[in-house]
Amino acid sequence: MGRMSDTDAPSSSAAHLTWWRAPLVASAPGLPLIVLDHFWFASHGGPGPFGGVLHWAIGLLVLAWVLPHRRSLRGLRIAAAGAGLACALFPPGFALLLGLAWSAST
Repeated sequence: MGRMSDTDAPSSSAAHLTWWRAPLVASAPGLPLIVLDHFWFASHGGPGPFGGVLHWAIGLLVLAWVLPHRRSLRGLRIAAAGAGLACALFPPGFALLLGLAWSAST
């Protein structure tokens, strides 16, 4: 009665075995974009108003990786990874839209 067998172990519903998928899917395109944004902004005298967006992108991607590996935090991990990727996509997306608007107006 005092000994716990393998079948008496807590269920694995609390453990999230594929916790790494959302951070990996967001980090694979997000980190190269952040690095490219950083070098592009550095060549133009600094990030200016986009500096905060790059910091948020890095912070959210790190948060997606360091959250505890519980199934209950899956939604938060997906949201942090998605928001981090969106923040990484914002500066080049904004530049692309600005370029399209400028070329359409001339």
